[in-house]
Amino acid sequence: MRHTYSFEHDAYLQELATEVVEAGFEGDRPFAALADTILYPEGGGQPADLGSIGEIAVVDVQRRDATIRHYLERPVESGPVIVRLDWRRRFDHMQQHTGQHLVTAVAHDRFGWPTTAFHLGERVSDIELDVPGMAPLQIEMLEEAVAEEIRAGRPVSTRRVSPEDLGALNVRTRGLPPGHHGEVRLVEIAGVDLNTCGGTHVRSTAEIEAIKFLGTEVIRGGTRLFYVAGGRVRHRLAAHEARAARLRSLLGTPDEEIASAVESRLELARAGEKRVRALEEELATVLAEALAARPERVVSVHLEGKDAGFLQRVAKRLTRSDKAAFLTASVGEQGFFVLVAGQGVALDVQAAGRDMAEVMGSRGGGSGRTFQGKVASFVAREAALARLQALVNGT
Repeated sequence: MRHTYSFEHDAYLQELATEVVEAGFEGDRPFAALADTILYPEGGGQPADLGSIGEIAVVDVQRRDATIRHYLERPVESGPVIVRLDWRRRFDHMQQHTGQHLVTAVAHDRFGWPTTAFHLGERVSDIELDVPGMAPLQIEMLEEAVAEEIRAGRPVSTRRVSPEDLGALNVRTRGLPPGHHGEVRLVEIAGVDLNTCGGTHVRSTAEIEAIKFLGTEVIRGGTRLFYVAGGRVRHRLAAHEARAARLRSLLGTPDEEIASAVESRLELARAGEKRVRALEEELATVLAEALAARPERVVSVHLEGKDAGFLQRVAKRLTRSDKAAFLTASVGEQGFFVLVAGQGVALDVQAAGRDMAEVMGSRGGGSGRTFQGKVASFVAREAALARLQALVNGT
C-alpha cells in the first residue's frame, strides 16, 4: 500500500511535528524527505506548496517515485523538526482547485463539455474544454450554473477506494498517474462530482466564495477557459476599482464613459502624430535643401531631440545633392549619426563611415551612399568631421 501523508487527510493542517529521515543534495539543490508532511508536492495541475522546515524555507516540493522531496534554501540535518505551511498560498490553491472540479462537473453534466486539461496559474487559472468555441451567452450560463452550486454550500470530502471498487463507481477521471498502484484517492462534491484527485480542496463549495470567468481562447481544437476563484476575485476587483478611480481622476469622467473618453483621446493623439510626421517630413526637406545650398563640399549639423529616423530622412534627400554630410542627433542619453554622400561626391562611404565610427568609439553599418550608427558620446564629433573633410578633400 502506498504511504499517505497528512496533507492528503487534512488540507487544513498548517503545522506538523515530524522527522527528517533523509537529507542530501539533488545536483546543487539541498533537499529533505520527511516521515510525514503537510506540504503538497506539485502535481495534477496544482503547484507545490511553500513553507518551512524549522527555520529553513522550503522553495519547492516534488514527488520522486515513492518519496516526497522538500527542496530547501539551505541544507537541514536529520532529526525531529516542525513543518509549517504557507497557508495563504495553500488556501488560494484549494479555492482554485476545488473551483476547477466544480466547473468541470457543471460544464460536462449540464452542457456536455468534457475537461481535457487544467492549469492553476499564479494569478489566473484555466481549464481546457473539449468544445470548439464558446459564445458569450454560453459562458454567462455556465458561470451562473456554477454560482448556484457555490451558493448551495455542497460538502467536499475525500476518501480512498481499492482499484476493484473504483470500477463500480461513477467516477470522473482522466486516468491514473503512470505507475500508480494501490488505493485510489477520490474527491467528492456532494451531489455534483466524484473525481480521482490527489490535490488539496476546501470543505464546502461555499468556501470557493465566487468564480469569475475572464475569457477564452481556441486551442488544439478545444477552448481554454480562464477564471479566478475565491480571494482572487476580490483582489482582482480591488485592482480594477483602483485603476478605474485613477482613470476617473485623469479623464474627469464617470466609469461608464471611460472607454469613450479614451477612444476620443486616442483619435486626437493619432491625428496629432500624423501632423507631427507631416511637419517632420517638411522639416527634413527644408533642412536638406539648406544643407545642399551651403558653399562647402562637406556639411554638418547636430540636432537635439531628433532620432535616427529623422536623420535618415534628411540623408535620403541629400543623396541627390553634390555634398557629403555628417548628421548627428541626440535624444536623452542616446546619440545617433549618419554619413551621406551625394552622387557627385567621390567617396567610399562605407569605408569612411567605419573610419569615423572608430574615431568616435562606436560602430555602425549601411549600404550605398549612407552609413549610420549609434554613439555614446559626441566628444570626438569634431575629430570625426575633420576626418571626413580630409577624405573628401583628399588631404
